[in-house]
Amino acid sequence: MTSSPLSVPPAARRRFVAVRPLSALAVALVLAGCSRPAPSTGAAAQAGPPVPVRVATVHVEELPVVTEVTGTVRPVQRAQIAAKVMGAIDEMPVTLGQAVHTGDLLVKVSAAEISARVAQAQSQLNAARRDLDRERDLLGHGASTADTVKNLEDRFASAQAMLHEAETMLGYATVRAPFAGVIARKFAQAGDFASPGLPLLELEGAGDFQVEAGVPDSLAAALTLGAPLTVTIPARGLAFTGSLAELSSAADAGARTVLAKISVPARDLVRSGEFARVRLPGAPARALLVPLAALVHTGQLERIFVADASGHATLRLVKTGATHADRIEILSGLDDGERVILSPSPALREGQALEVQR
Repeated sequence: MTSSPLSVPPAARRRFVAVRPLSALAVALVLAGCSRPAPSTGAAAQAGPPVPVRVATVHVEELPVVTEVTGTVRPVQRAQIAAKVMGAIDEMPVTLGQAVHTGDLLVKVSAAEISARVAQAQSQLNAARRDLDRERDLLGHGASTADTVKNLEDRFASAQAMLHEAETMLGYATVRAPFAGVIARKFAQAGDFASPGLPLLELEGAGDFQVEAGVPDSLAAALTLGAPLTVTIPARGLAFTGSLAELSSAADAGARTVLAKISVPARDLVRSGEFARVRLPGAPARALLVPLAALVHTGQLERIFVADASGHATLRLVKTGATHADRIEILSGLDDGERVILSPSPALREGQALEVQR
């Protein structure tokens, strides 16, 4: 019987099947003998030499809650200049931003009608004076009566009053600066028509300034006149402490705020109309603060290394809040009394032994 070249006798097949499991087991044993378990990172970190670090113990503190409101810089002296008589503006010899002194001419209004009234009143006064002088002379010679003289005296007084009234109205046609300052705004030009009460100019004093701010009525009750308040001018990077000069007793029904005026120290140079921020103290609140040097940023994660009781580094993920000078508020991730590592080295790892330096 002829067998195929690929056929294997049954005995040989049995020997082959028996050998395969033994060979696989041997290979597995060899591989197991060659492999070694990798040491853990924590163990390696603990096995290394201690890392010198500086630590700070953090505690919960009472901090005042500060509310920031917006305000505007205003001069203490400011006035809207208007004419009290009606007429065309003949002269306005001032320009925007020009400095003026007390009594300088600001506006001159054409007042031909008032000038005519002054001339008429002056004529009537002259006539009344002549009649009064004549009757007094006649009364001295017995040619007149006391009643006639009395009536002429009344007429003379009335003519004097009419002249004074006309001259006063004529004086209103010339508007002068009530105080020294700067022309802040112009609402009219020479040739425009002036009406009584219609603003023509706005004059601002060049001396003292104040910050006007709307204070929430819930915080206004805690403020007292003279209280120091911190004010910043963001556009110029200016910060100063001013005192509360005025506080309104009435609240704005729409905004629920109370008008407050904070004085600006004379040494600080500010400009009218500048935007300001005023910090108002509130009731204190408890907060856990840590030095900014302890905070480590990794992408968007905020981390802090803590020196645990066994003298090893423990990594914590924290959530931060407001910054207070060189410290920052921790909302979660730390407990009161823990020791945080200041300015940790980039090579510092979880579980490393620490050598706390004093």
